[in-house]
Amino acid sequence: MTYKTIDSSRISISQLMQPSHSNFSGKIHGGYILNLMDQIAFGCASKHSETYCVTASVETVDFLNPIEIGELVTMKASINYVGRTSMVVGIRVESENIRTGEVKHCNSSYFTMVAKDDDGNSVEVPGLIVNDKTEVKRFLKSIKRIETKKSRQKEFDSEDFSHIDYLDELKQYRVKVELPDNY
Repeated sequence: MTYKTIDSSRISISQLMQPSHSNFSGKIHGGYILNLMDQIAFGCASKHSETYCVTASVETVDFLNPIEIGELVTMKASINYVGRTSMVVGIRVESENIRTGEVKHCNSSYFTMVAKDDDGNSVEVPGLIVNDKTEVKRFLKSIKRIETKKSRQKEFDSEDFSHIDYLDELKQYRVKVELPDNY
């Protein structure tokens, strides 16, 4: 198996935000930002795997600060984790007011990408060389997110799942449960 450093596939892009990228409130449309993030995730994963990649999932998309028309948006992507055929690409989005120099952290997200061959079959990706504490921490955090997701799926998708077990828990939320008697 081959191994590659995180630095060997780390990429960044910058783009000036234009009025055509805005939503009805005059801020940059979140969907446009997600599209750019998907592109950089593809570039980073393809660079690491040296093959075509597809997006398998997107996790933890939190829009922290709005992006204004005229700001310069920079996205930085790196491989945080590799499985056998998948990679988790961490992306950080920052915007800069080019007149004042103020930089805002706008978004961080994790895209799971899968490497594919020309026939659409998943292919093995190179292993990952981590060479500082931050890279180790990002790899470990990815493992924890994967484990949490699997645990959640197991809990709610199992044959033994019963909503009755959760009704008391729901009382603390803004939800009114009105089920038929024999449900």
